[in-house]
Order: sequence, then structure tokens, then C-alpha cells
Amino acid sequence: MAQADIRTDLDPEVVQWVEMLQSPDLNDRLVAAKTLQHLGDEDTIDNLILALKDDSPKVQEIAVMALWEMANPVAIPPLLACLSSTHEESVRVEALSALKEMVSPDDLLTLLDAIQIKDETVQLNVLILLRKIHDAQALPYIAPFFESASPALREAAVVTLRYLNQVVKFEPALTLATDESDEVRRSATLTLGHLNDEAVVPTLCSALITDPDWQVRRNAAQALDLHATEKAIPALTSALADDHWQVRKFTARALQRVADDTAIPCLVKALSDEYSDVRRDAAIALGNLGNPDVISALKQTLDDPDRDVQIFSGRAIQKIQDKLAETTNA
Repeated sequence: MAQADIRTDLDPEVVQWVEMLQSPDLNDRLVAAKTLQHLGDEDTIDNLILALKDDSPKVQEIAVMALWEMANPVAIPPLLACLSSTHEESVRVEALSALKEMVSPDDLLTLLDAIQIKDETVQLNVLILLRKIHDAQALPYIAPFFESASPALREAAVVTLRYLNQVVKFEPALTLATDESDEVRRSATLTLGHLNDEAVVPTLCSALITDPDWQVRRNAAQALDLHATEKAIPALTSALADDHWQVRKFTARALQRVADDTAIPCLVKALSDEYSDVRRDAAIALGNLGNPDVISALKQTLDDPDRDVQIFSGRAIQKIQDKLAETTNA
């Protein structure tokens, strides 16, 4: 391990531990690193940064934690270096945790430099860190990862996209909604929900109806709930018959915002779904529609075995009756 100069103005108590941090004996270095972490003296920051290159991952971890607690921005570049694949996973995990709390918008350029390092582990972790900064200036640096040969990088990039401020359209994200990787498609469909772009709706509708992965279909329903567009009603009504209850649940929830009378037969059928969450959300959707023709079906759920279903069905009936009364009195 390389040795750092020991400052002459250090407290004598601190000096002994800084010296021990350079000992050839691992136990000595572990004790020294732990003690310096406890002391928290920022005058030792250069020594702790050097300890990030110690031969022992245990010493490296302690040094990371000590620098994390000091929260001095000067430690950010050396901590970024700890994200490389040459470090043990335990060190990378600790360094990423520290950086998540330490990075700020002022570190954008540092992160954009780091993301260009040809090390997938570094790139994955920097993509995660960029989510904290939210700066759309990062988009040109993230964009190439949408075409990466690595599914992990494609997935990380499309997740990061949803955290960038003022990004409302990004066509490559639509492409990833049909990616060969289930994980990529799951993340892509959620991200499409955060883009203010009507062009994503047909892609989400297709994913909701045709994707073989139920989690993709569920995420597509969640995304369509965010878009709340009538164009999605045919796909949503069809998805109420999905094989997976979570898809049906989030589909019913989306229909609470955009349903029209064409959805009534499917929603009424959903009142007898085997899962109470689906029954409850279908009752809410029917109440929002305000069509008195569904009151009879809703009354049949007032003795549902699930208390929430009873409550929300009662509220739906009351909502419809109130609307009917307003119309009559108008």
C-alpha cells in the first residue's frame, strides 16, 4: 500500500493511528481505520482516501464509511473509483450508498466523466447516482445505453430517464418497451408513464394486451393510469380479463379515471373477481361512471366477505344516487 505524508499539525493522538494505518499488519490497519472513523477528524481525509486503495477490502470498507460520515465533497472522485469492477462487491455497495447521500447537482460533470469509463459496473452505478441529480443535461450521456448490448445497462438507463426533469419525449424509450429482456420491458413501461407524450399510449396498450410477462402488463396498466386517456379504454376493458390479478387490479384502477359506459359490462363482471382488491377498484370505477344502471350490481356486493369492498361499494352507490339527484333537481 502506498504511503501518504503525515501532516505535522495533526493531534498527537491522531498521528499514532495515521501511522498505524500504514502498518504491514492487517489487524493494525483495521484498528487504525476504525479508530479514525470514530474520531472523525477531517485532517485525516487524505489518509483515509489513500486507504481506499488498501489491499484489504475490509480496510477499504471502513475508509468508505469514515469518508461517508465526514461528507466532504473532496472524497467524491475517489469514492467513484471504488465503484469499479476491480473492487469487491461489498466495497462497491458501501461506496454507492455513501455517494447516494453525498452527490449534489454540483457533481454532475464529475458523474458524466465517470459514466464514460469503459467499466459496466461503474456505468451502472453512475446511472443510479444520476437519478438523484435530475438534470436533463445528462440525457445525451444516458442515450447511448439504450442501445447497449448489456440488458442491465439498458434497464438502468430507462429507469434513470424517468428521474430527469423536463424530459417529456424520448423515442428510444418506446423501443425498449418491446425489448427481449423482461426486466428492461418492465422498467420501460413504467418510464413511459412518466413521459408527457401521447405517442406512448399505443405502445402501452399493446404491452398491456400482448406482453407475455405479467409484470410488464401490470406496469403498462399503471402507466396508462398516469396518462388517463380515453384512447386506452378498449385495451383496459380487455385487460380486465387478464389471467393475473395484479394486472386486473391496476387495470380497474386506471378505469377509475377514464372509463365510459362501454366498460360497464367488464367492470360489473369484475365485481365478482376472486381477489378483493379487484372487486374494490371495480366498484370505485363504477361509482365514478355515475350510471344508475349499475346500482343493482353494486348492491349485490354490499355483503361481500371483504369489508373494504362493502364500504367502497356503498360509497359508489351513494355517489351515483347523489349525481342522479343533482340531475333531477337541475
